[in-house]
Parts: sequence; structure tokens; C-alpha cells
Amino acid sequence: MENYFAELLMVNVNDHTEKKNGLTYLAWAYCWAEIKKRHPDATYTVYERMTDFGPVNYFSDGRTCWVKTGVTINGIEHIEYLPVMDNKNRSIPAEAVTSMDVNKAIQRSLTKACARHGLGLYIYAGEDLPENLDAPLEPPKPEYDRKAAELACFKALGLDRANREDVQSFGQMVKSLKAGKVIPEKTLTEMTDEEHKAAMAAMVANYGDR
Repeated sequence: MENYFAELLMVNVNDHTEKKNGLTYLAWAYCWAEIKKRHPDATYTVYERMTDFGPVNYFSDGRTCWVKTGVTINGIEHIEYLPVMDNKNRSIPAEAVTSMDVNKAIQRSLTKACARHGLGLYIYAGEDLPENLDAPLEPPKPEYDRKAAELACFKALGLDRANREDVQSFGQMVKSLKAGKVIPEKTLTEMTDEEHKAAMAAMVANYGDR
């Protein structure tokens, strides 16, 4: 069976997005058109609840409200819950929610449900372009081993980490490089991996030919 998720994930939707308050939004009409163009049998559902006044298309805990939608493609339904929010992406108090607020939330929720099927998903992952599924995977970079780096540094300096005096000498070298602004004025533990790596290199460069 064709991997429809991979197909939708590769669609570049950038020309149909807009930015508001630092967030990127995908137009619902375009999103649904792309889904139906590729999968004519796709359907969506706006879930409702019963009240004394009949069915309503949102849910509430008495304080805030949210909507529940689902998009079904190839018999697979993905459901999305979304709070009913204002234009600053803050939940609107239940007593202040209007039908327009609910309608906007439904459209955004359906767009996100489509993203669960792949269309525009890269936007929610913070990426600028869809993932190239055919690109070879890069091997993971090995973790930086601080202990091993310090042992190698001791060895390069002709010091023995098991020797108390050598450890003190090492500490004095570190202090000297900090005083000279060669390395950050932090403990080795507080340094980032890059700072620690640079500090070990500076130790060898400055004291390796003693």
C-alpha cells in the first residue's frame, strides 16, 4: 500500500501560510483542497455534545472551551483537540466565547488534524521546508565525553590524575587560563561541551611543552 503520509509530508505548503504573533498558520481551505485532491474519499468530523438547547460543536469545563475534530484518510482517523483562543493565543473564558471564536478554532483544529496525516506537519515541527524522505540519514554524532577528554589532557600534560599534586597543578593551570581570559570564567562542570573542549585544547596548547 502506498505510504500516503510520506506523500502528504512532502507537499510544500509555504505559499499558503501566514504569520501571526510569531506563529505560522496554514490556510484551512487550501489544506482541505490538497487533501481531497489527493484522497477524494477523505472526510472530516466536527464532534458535538448535547446540551439542554441541543447539540453544540464545542466542549467546556465551565472555565474555558475547546473543540474536537477528526480527519479520516484511507480509513485512518486522526483527532485534534484545540482550545478556543483569542488573537493572542490565550484561552477565552467560557462565558465570553462566541460562535465566531468556535468556528475559527474548528478550522485551526481541522488543519492540525490534517497535519497529523502529514500535510504541513513540518510547520509544527519548526521547519521551513518539508523533509526530504529520500535523503540519506546522517549518522548520529558521538557524545562528547568530558571525563575522557580530561584524562587525555592530563596525559598530554604529563600529569597523573590519580596524583593529588598533579591534580592541584592542573587546577592552577585552569585558573591561570581563566585569569588570562583564555577560557571562560566558569568551573569545568559549568562549561558547555564546546567550551570544555576548547578549554582542554587551550590547556594542551599553553602547557603541553612544559
